[in-house]
Amino acid sequence: MTKAVAWQKNGQVALVYFASMTTAQNPPRPTSLPKAFLTIVLIWTVLCAIGAIGNHSDDLQRGGVSRPYAHLFWLWWREHLLLMSMSFACYALFTARPAALGSVPRMLVAYLLVAAVFTPLELLNAGMLKLHDEGTLSGLAPVVDAALARSGFWQFMALVWVTFTFVAVVAACSWRAGRRREQAWVRSQSDNLALRLELEQQRLLALRGQLEPHFLFNALNAISALVRSDDKRVALDGINHLSALLRYALEASARDHVGVREERQFLDDYLALQRLRYGARMQVSVEGDSEAVLAGDMPPLLLQPLIENALRHDLDCHDRPSDIRVAFAASADRLTIHVSNPASAARSANPGLGLGLHHARARLQLAYGDSASLQTGLEDGRFVVDIHMPLHAPDQ
Repeated sequence: MTKAVAWQKNGQVALVYFASMTTAQNPPRPTSLPKAFLTIVLIWTVLCAIGAIGNHSDDLQRGGVSRPYAHLFWLWWREHLLLMSMSFACYALFTARPAALGSVPRMLVAYLLVAAVFTPLELLNAGMLKLHDEGTLSGLAPVVDAALARSGFWQFMALVWVTFTFVAVVAACSWRAGRRREQAWVRSQSDNLALRLELEQQRLLALRGQLEPHFLFNALNAISALVRSDDKRVALDGINHLSALLRYALEASARDHVGVREERQFLDDYLALQRLRYGARMQVSVEGDSEAVLAGDMPPLLLQPLIENALRHDLDCHDRPSDIRVAFAASADRLTIHVSNPASAARSANPGLGLGLHHARARLQLAYGDSASLQTGLEDGRFVVDIHMPLHAPDQ
Protein backbone atom coordinates (compact mmCIF):
# COMPACT_ATOMS: atom_id res chain seq x y z
CA MET A 1 0.00 0.00 0.00
CA THR A 2 2.90 2.33 0.75
CA LYS A 3 4.22 1.86 -2.77
CA ALA A 4 0.79 2.61 -4.22
CA VAL A 5 0.50 5.86 -2.27
CA ALA A 6 4.01 6.87 -3.25
CA TRP A 7 3.23 6.08 -6.87
CA GLN A 8 0.09 8.23 -6.74
CA LYS A 9 1.99 11.20 -5.31
CA ASN A 10 4.80 10.82 -7.82
CA GLY A 11 2.24 10.37 -10.57
CA GLN A 12 0.63 13.71 -9.77
CA VAL A 13 4.02 15.42 -9.90
CA ALA A 14 4.80 13.68 -13.17
CA LEU A 15 1.38 14.75 -14.46
CA VAL A 16 2.12 18.45 -14.01
CA TYR A 17 5.66 18.06 -15.35
CA PHE A 18 4.57 16.11 -18.41
CA ALA A 19 1.79 18.56 -19.22
CA SER A 20 4.20 21.48 -19.09
CA MET A 21 6.81 19.62 -21.14
CA THR A 22 4.19 18.71 -23.74
CA THR A 23 3.32 22.38 -24.21
CA ALA A 24 6.97 23.43 -24.23
CA GLN A 25 8.08 20.78 -26.71
CA ASN A 26 5.10 21.31 -29.01
CA PRO A 27 4.52 25.06 -29.13
CA PRO A 28 1.79 26.34 -31.44
CA ARG A 29 3.23 26.92 -34.90
CA PRO A 30 2.78 30.43 -36.24
CA THR A 31 1.47 31.03 -39.71
CA SER A 32 4.24 30.45 -42.29
CA LEU A 33 5.74 33.59 -43.82
CA PRO A 34 4.84 32.66 -47.43
CA LYS A 35 1.21 32.20 -46.41
CA ALA A 36 1.29 35.49 -44.49
CA PHE A 37 2.82 37.25 -47.50
CA LEU A 38 0.10 35.98 -49.82
CA THR A 39 -2.59 36.99 -47.31
CA ILE A 40 -1.19 40.52 -47.01
CA VAL A 41 -0.96 40.93 -50.78
CA LEU A 42 -4.52 39.66 -51.16
CA ILE A 43 -5.89 42.11 -48.58
CA TRP A 44 -4.13 45.09 -50.15
CA THR A 45 -5.23 43.94 -53.61
CA VAL A 46 -8.86 43.92 -52.47
CA LEU A 47 -8.46 47.43 -50.99
CA CYS A 48 -6.86 48.66 -54.23
CA ALA A 49 -9.67 47.09 -56.26
CA ILE A 50 -12.24 48.92 -54.13
CA GLY A 51 -10.35 52.21 -54.52
CA ALA A 52 -10.13 51.74 -58.30
CA ILE A 53 -13.88 51.14 -58.45
CA GLY A 54 -14.42 54.49 -56.73
CA ASN A 55 -12.17 56.33 -59.20
CA HIS A 56 -13.84 54.63 -62.14
CA SER A 57 -17.29 55.64 -60.86
CA ASP A 58 -16.10 59.26 -60.48
CA ASP A 59 -14.88 59.29 -64.08
CA LEU A 60 -18.23 58.02 -65.31
CA GLN A 61 -20.17 60.58 -63.32
CA ARG A 62 -18.08 63.47 -64.69
CA GLY A 63 -18.91 62.38 -68.21
CA GLY A 64 -15.36 62.90 -69.38
CA VAL A 65 -12.81 60.45 -70.63
CA SER A 66 -13.19 57.28 -68.64
CA ARG A 67 -9.89 55.59 -67.93
CA PRO A 68 -9.94 51.79 -68.15
CA TYR A 69 -10.59 50.11 -64.82
CA ALA A 70 -7.53 47.91 -65.22
CA HIS A 71 -5.36 51.01 -65.55
CA LEU A 72 -6.89 52.58 -62.44
CA PHE A 73 -6.40 49.32 -60.51
CA TRP A 74 -2.75 49.23 -61.57
CA LEU A 75 -2.22 52.81 -60.38
CA TRP A 76 -3.68 51.98 -56.98
CA TRP A 77 -1.75 48.75 -56.66
CA ARG A 78 1.68 50.24 -57.47
CA GLU A 79 1.07 53.19 -55.14
CA HIS A 80 0.44 50.82 -52.26
CA LEU A 81 3.22 48.39 -53.06
CA LEU A 82 5.47 50.02 -50.45
CA LEU A 83 2.76 49.67 -47.80
CA MET A 84 2.42 46.00 -48.72
CA SER A 85 6.14 45.59 -48.15
CA MET A 86 5.89 47.47 -44.87
CA SER A 87 3.00 45.25 -43.73
CA PHE A 88 4.96 42.09 -44.43
CA ALA A 89 8.14 43.44 -42.85
CA CYS A 90 6.29 44.41 -39.65
CA TYR A 91 4.49 41.06 -39.52
CA ALA A 92 7.76 39.14 -39.96
CA LEU A 93 9.44 41.29 -37.28
CA PHE A 94 6.65 40.92 -34.72
CA THR A 95 6.35 37.21 -35.41
CA ALA A 96 10.08 36.68 -34.84
CA ARG A 97 10.20 39.14 -31.91
CA PRO A 98 6.82 38.96 -30.12
CA ALA A 99 8.38 40.75 -27.14
CA ALA A 100 8.24 43.96 -29.23
CA LEU A 101 4.49 43.97 -28.59
CA GLY A 102 4.78 42.97 -24.95
CA SER A 103 3.96 46.41 -23.54
CA VAL A 104 2.65 49.81 -24.58
CA PRO A 105 6.08 51.53 -24.38
CA ARG A 106 7.59 48.87 -26.62
CA MET A 107 4.78 49.21 -29.14
CA LEU A 108 5.23 53.00 -29.09
CA VAL A 109 8.96 52.67 -29.77
CA ALA A 110 8.25 50.23 -32.61
CA TYR A 111 5.70 52.64 -34.10
CA LEU A 112 8.11 55.59 -33.96
CA LEU A 113 10.80 53.55 -35.70
CA VAL A 114 8.40 52.37 -38.41
CA ALA A 115 7.00 55.88 -38.92
CA ALA A 116 10.50 57.38 -39.09
CA VAL A 117 11.54 54.90 -41.77
CA PHE A 118 8.46 54.37 -43.90
CA THR A 119 6.86 57.84 -43.92
CA PRO A 120 9.82 59.38 -45.85
CA LEU A 121 9.90 56.28 -48.05
CA GLU A 122 6.20 56.70 -48.81
CA LEU A 123 6.79 60.33 -49.82
CA LEU A 124 9.75 59.32 -52.01
CA ASN A 125 7.63 56.58 -53.59
CA ALA A 126 4.87 59.11 -54.38
CA GLY A 127 7.41 61.56 -55.87
CA MET A 128 8.99 58.85 -58.00
CA LEU A 129 5.64 57.71 -59.37
CA LYS A 130 4.66 61.30 -60.16
CA LEU A 131 7.87 61.93 -62.12
CA HIS A 132 7.52 58.57 -63.85
CA ASP A 133 4.02 59.44 -65.03
CA GLU A 134 5.21 62.83 -66.27
CA GLY A 135 8.16 61.24 -68.07
CA THR A 136 10.71 63.38 -66.18
CA LEU A 137 12.25 60.71 -63.98
CA SER A 138 16.02 61.13 -64.51
CA GLY A 139 17.67 60.47 -61.11
CA LEU A 140 17.35 60.45 -57.36
CA ALA A 141 17.67 64.22 -56.84
CA PRO A 142 14.45 65.07 -58.76
CA VAL A 143 12.64 62.36 -56.78
CA VAL A 144 13.77 63.90 -53.47
CA ASP A 145 12.77 67.38 -54.69
CA ALA A 146 9.34 66.06 -55.71
CA ALA A 147 8.89 64.41 -52.33
CA LEU A 148 9.83 67.57 -50.45
CA ALA A 149 7.50 69.57 -52.64
CA ARG A 150 4.51 67.55 -51.50
CA SER A 151 2.08 69.67 -49.50
CA GLY A 152 1.55 69.27 -45.79
CA PHE A 153 -1.71 67.46 -46.48
CA TRP A 154 0.00 64.73 -48.49
CA GLN A 155 2.74 64.43 -45.90
CA PHE A 156 0.07 64.01 -43.26
CA MET A 157 -1.73 61.42 -45.43
CA ALA A 158 1.52 59.49 -45.83
CA LEU A 159 1.84 59.37 -42.03
CA VAL A 160 -1.81 58.31 -41.75
CA TRP A 161 -1.31 55.43 -44.18
CA VAL A 162 1.80 54.29 -42.35
CA THR A 163 -0.01 54.52 -39.00
CA PHE A 164 -3.05 52.68 -40.33
CA THR A 165 -0.88 49.90 -41.71
CA PHE A 166 1.10 49.61 -38.47
CA VAL A 167 -2.03 49.45 -36.33
CA ALA A 168 -3.63 46.85 -38.59
CA VAL A 169 -0.53 44.62 -38.46
CA VAL A 170 -0.22 45.01 -34.67
CA ALA A 171 -3.90 44.14 -34.24
CA ALA A 172 -3.53 41.06 -36.44
CA CYS A 173 -0.38 39.91 -34.62
CA SER A 174 -1.93 40.52 -31.20
CA TRP A 175 -5.05 38.61 -32.20
CA ARG A 176 -3.00 35.68 -33.48
CA ALA A 177 -0.83 35.69 -30.36
CA GLY A 178 -3.93 35.68 -28.16
CA ARG A 179 -5.46 32.88 -30.20
CA ARG A 180 -2.25 30.83 -29.96
CA ARG A 181 -2.17 31.33 -26.20
CA GLU A 182 -5.79 30.23 -25.96
CA GLN A 183 -5.14 27.17 -28.10
CA ALA A 184 -2.06 26.32 -26.03
CA TRP A 185 -4.11 26.67 -22.84
CA VAL A 186 -6.91 24.49 -24.20
CA ARG A 187 -4.36 21.92 -25.38
CA SER A 188 -2.60 21.89 -22.01
CA GLN A 189 -5.94 21.53 -20.21
CA SER A 190 -6.90 18.66 -22.51
CA ASP A 191 -3.54 16.95 -21.96
CA ASN A 192 -3.87 17.56 -18.23
CA LEU A 193 -7.34 16.01 -18.10
CA ALA A 194 -6.23 13.04 -20.21
CA LEU A 195 -3.27 12.43 -17.94
CA ARG A 196 -5.43 12.77 -14.84
CA LEU A 197 -7.87 10.24 -16.29
CA GLU A 198 -5.02 7.86 -17.00
CA LEU A 199 -3.71 8.35 -13.47
CA GLU A 200 -7.13 7.62 -11.97
CA GLN A 201 -7.44 4.51 -14.11
CA GLN A 202 -4.05 3.30 -12.92
CA ARG A 203 -5.06 3.97 -9.32
CA LEU A 204 -8.27 2.00 -9.88
CA LEU A 205 -6.34 -0.91 -11.39
CA ALA A 206 -3.93 -0.87 -8.45
CA LEU A 207 -6.88 -0.86 -6.05
CA ARG A 208 -8.50 -3.76 -7.85
CA GLY A 209 -5.19 -5.62 -7.79
CA GLN A 210 -5.21 -5.32 -3.99
CA LEU A 211 -8.92 -6.08 -3.57
CA GLU A 212 -9.06 -9.33 -5.51
CA PRO A 213 -6.21 -11.12 -3.64
CA HIS A 214 -7.71 -9.80 -0.40
CA PHE A 215 -11.09 -11.34 -1.24
CA LEU A 216 -9.48 -14.57 -2.44
CA PHE A 217 -7.40 -14.86 0.72
CA ASN A 218 -10.42 -14.53 3.00
CA ALA A 219 -12.57 -16.86 0.88
CA LEU A 220 -9.88 -19.54 1.04
CA ASN A 221 -9.72 -19.08 4.79
CA ALA A 222 -13.43 -19.90 4.94
CA ILE A 223 -12.87 -23.05 2.85
CA SER A 224 -9.92 -24.11 5.01
CA ALA A 225 -12.15 -23.85 8.10
CA LEU A 226 -14.70 -26.12 6.41
CA VAL A 227 -12.01 -28.65 5.42
CA ARG A 228 -10.77 -28.84 9.00
CA SER A 229 -14.28 -29.80 10.07
CA ASP A 230 -13.86 -33.17 8.27
CA ASP A 231 -17.26 -32.77 6.66
CA LYS A 232 -16.54 -33.48 2.99
CA ARG A 233 -20.06 -32.69 1.80
CA VAL A 234 -20.02 -29.28 3.42
CA ALA A 235 -16.50 -28.64 2.15
CA LEU A 236 -17.54 -29.54 -1.42
CA ASP A 237 -20.55 -27.24 -1.17
CA GLY A 238 -18.20 -24.52 0.01
CA ILE A 239 -15.87 -25.08 -2.93
CA ASN A 240 -18.82 -24.83 -5.33
CA HIS A 241 -19.91 -21.57 -3.73
CA LEU A 242 -16.33 -20.31 -3.90
CA SER A 243 -16.19 -21.17 -7.61
CA ALA A 244 -19.31 -19.10 -8.27
CA LEU A 245 -17.94 -16.23 -6.20
CA LEU A 246 -14.61 -16.21 -8.00
CA ARG A 247 -16.33 -16.35 -11.39
CA TYR A 248 -18.37 -13.27 -10.53
CA ALA A 249 -15.36 -11.49 -9.03
CA LEU A 250 -13.36 -12.13 -12.21
CA GLU A 251 -16.13 -10.86 -14.50
CA ALA A 252 -17.20 -7.90 -12.36
CA SER A 253 -13.69 -6.65 -11.66
CA ALA A 254 -13.31 -5.78 -15.37
CA ARG A 255 -16.26 -3.36 -15.13
CA ASP A 256 -16.50 0.01 -13.44
CA HIS A 257 -20.12 -0.52 -12.33
CA VAL A 258 -22.50 -3.44 -11.91
CA GLY A 259 -26.19 -3.62 -11.14
CA VAL A 260 -27.25 -3.66 -7.50
CA ARG A 261 -29.19 -6.82 -8.39
CA GLU A 262 -25.95 -8.56 -9.42
CA GLU A 263 -24.16 -7.38 -6.29
CA ARG A 264 -27.10 -8.52 -4.18
CA GLN A 265 -26.91 -12.02 -5.70
CA PHE A 266 -23.16 -12.08 -5.09
CA LEU A 267 -23.84 -11.16 -1.46
CA ASP A 268 -26.28 -14.07 -1.15
CA ASP A 269 -23.66 -16.48 -2.53
CA TYR A 270 -21.06 -15.15 -0.15
CA LEU A 271 -23.40 -15.47 2.83
CA ALA A 272 -24.23 -19.04 1.76
CA LEU A 273 -20.51 -19.85 1.82
CA GLN A 274 -20.04 -18.30 5.23
CA ARG A 275 -23.18 -20.04 6.56
CA LEU A 276 -21.52 -23.37 5.84
CA ARG A 277 -18.77 -22.26 8.18
CA TYR A 278 -20.75 -20.59 10.96
CA GLY A 279 -23.99 -22.50 10.75
CA ALA A 280 -27.07 -21.24 12.54
CA ARG A 281 -25.00 -18.72 14.49
CA MET A 282 -24.80 -16.47 11.43
CA GLN A 283 -27.86 -14.26 11.41
CA VAL A 284 -27.90 -11.58 8.68
CA SER A 285 -30.98 -9.54 7.83
CA VAL A 286 -31.28 -7.71 4.51
CA GLU A 287 -34.01 -5.10 4.08
CA GLY A 288 -35.08 -2.52 1.53
CA ASP A 289 -33.89 -4.36 -1.59
CA SER A 290 -36.85 -3.13 -3.63
CA GLU A 291 -37.04 -3.04 -7.41
CA ALA A 292 -36.06 0.65 -7.39
CA VAL A 293 -32.91 -0.25 -5.45
CA LEU A 294 -32.05 -3.34 -7.48
CA ALA A 295 -32.34 -1.33 -10.72
CA GLY A 296 -29.50 0.95 -9.60
CA ASP A 297 -25.76 0.67 -10.15
CA MET A 298 -22.75 0.45 -7.87
CA PRO A 299 -19.03 -0.40 -7.99
CA PRO A 300 -18.46 -4.18 -8.04
CA LEU A 301 -17.39 -6.09 -4.92
CA LEU A 302 -18.35 -3.18 -2.67
CA LEU A 303 -20.64 -4.98 -0.22
CA GLN A 304 -18.63 -8.14 0.45
CA PRO A 305 -15.77 -6.44 2.37
CA LEU A 306 -18.30 -4.66 4.58
CA ILE A 307 -20.13 -7.89 5.43
CA GLU A 308 -16.84 -9.68 5.98
CA ASN A 309 -15.77 -6.91 8.33
CA ALA A 310 -19.05 -7.24 10.25
CA LEU A 311 -18.65 -11.04 10.51
CA ARG A 312 -15.11 -10.77 11.78
CA HIS A 313 -16.01 -8.27 14.48
CA ASP A 314 -19.18 -10.06 15.50
CA LEU A 315 -19.09 -13.86 15.17
CA ASP A 316 -15.34 -14.15 15.65
CA CYS A 317 -15.55 -12.31 18.96
CA HIS A 318 -18.09 -14.51 20.80
CA ASP A 319 -20.06 -17.75 20.62
CA ARG A 320 -23.50 -16.19 20.43
CA PRO A 321 -25.56 -15.75 17.24
CA SER A 322 -24.72 -12.71 15.15
CA ASP A 323 -26.94 -9.72 14.58
CA ILE A 324 -25.76 -8.19 11.30
CA ARG A 325 -28.16 -5.85 9.54
CA VAL A 326 -28.02 -4.64 5.94
CA ALA A 327 -30.51 -2.04 4.76
CA PHE A 328 -30.92 -0.47 1.32
CA ALA A 329 -32.85 2.71 0.58
CA ALA A 330 -33.42 4.70 -2.61
CA SER A 331 -34.63 8.28 -2.73
CA ALA A 332 -34.70 10.36 -5.91
CA ASP A 333 -31.31 9.66 -7.50
CA ARG A 334 -29.51 8.61 -4.29
CA LEU A 335 -28.75 5.13 -2.95
CA THR A 336 -28.08 4.54 0.75
CA ILE A 337 -26.58 1.33 2.17
CA HIS A 338 -26.55 0.77 5.91
CA VAL A 339 -24.48 -2.07 7.46
CA SER A 340 -24.26 -2.57 11.22
CA ASN A 341 -23.17 -5.16 13.75
CA PRO A 342 -22.89 -5.24 17.55
CA ALA A 343 -19.74 -3.54 18.80
CA SER A 344 -17.86 -5.97 21.00
CA ALA A 345 -15.04 -5.19 23.40
CA ALA A 346 -13.52 -8.60 22.69
CA ARG A 347 -10.72 -8.85 20.16
CA SER A 348 -11.35 -10.81 16.96
CA ALA A 349 -9.30 -13.97 16.56
CA ASN A 350 -8.91 -13.02 12.89
CA PRO A 351 -8.39 -9.24 12.87
CA GLY A 352 -7.46 -9.02 9.19
CA LEU A 353 -5.45 -6.26 7.53
CA GLY A 354 -7.93 -3.42 7.88
CA LEU A 355 -8.27 -2.98 4.11
CA GLY A 356 -12.02 -3.49 3.68
CA LEU A 357 -13.30 -0.06 4.70
CA HIS A 358 -10.28 1.69 3.20
CA HIS A 359 -10.85 0.03 -0.18
CA ALA A 360 -14.57 0.76 -0.13
CA ARG A 361 -14.01 4.45 0.62
CA ALA A 362 -11.28 4.78 -2.03
CA ARG A 363 -13.39 3.08 -4.70
CA LEU A 364 -16.37 5.32 -3.98
CA GLN A 365 -14.12 8.37 -4.34
CA LEU A 366 -12.77 7.14 -7.67
CA ALA A 367 -16.22 6.22 -9.00
CA TYR A 368 -18.25 9.24 -7.86
CA GLY A 369 -15.90 11.85 -6.42
CA ASP A 370 -17.46 14.09 -3.80
CA SER A 371 -20.99 12.92 -4.64
CA ALA A 372 -20.43 9.71 -2.63
CA SER A 373 -19.38 9.12 0.96
CA LEU A 374 -18.69 6.32 3.44
CA GLN A 375 -19.14 7.10 7.12
CA THR A 376 -18.49 4.89 10.14
CA GLY A 377 -19.35 5.28 13.80
CA LEU A 378 -20.94 3.82 16.92
CA GLU A 379 -24.70 4.09 17.44
CA ASP A 380 -26.52 2.44 20.34
CA GLY A 381 -23.77 -0.08 20.90
CA ARG A 382 -23.47 -1.01 17.24
CA PHE A 383 -20.72 -0.34 14.73
CA VAL A 384 -22.37 1.35 11.73
CA VAL A 385 -21.24 1.86 8.14
CA ASP A 386 -23.35 4.23 6.04
CA ILE A 387 -22.77 4.63 2.30
CA HIS A 388 -24.38 7.41 0.28
CA MET A 389 -23.90 7.48 -3.48
CA PRO A 390 -25.74 8.17 -6.76
CA LEU A 391 -28.34 5.57 -7.64
CA HIS A 392 -27.10 5.29 -11.21
CA ALA A 393 -23.59 5.22 -12.62
CA PRO A 394 -22.34 8.49 -14.19
CA ASP A 395 -22.46 8.70 -18.00
CA GLN A 396 -19.28 7.38 -19.55
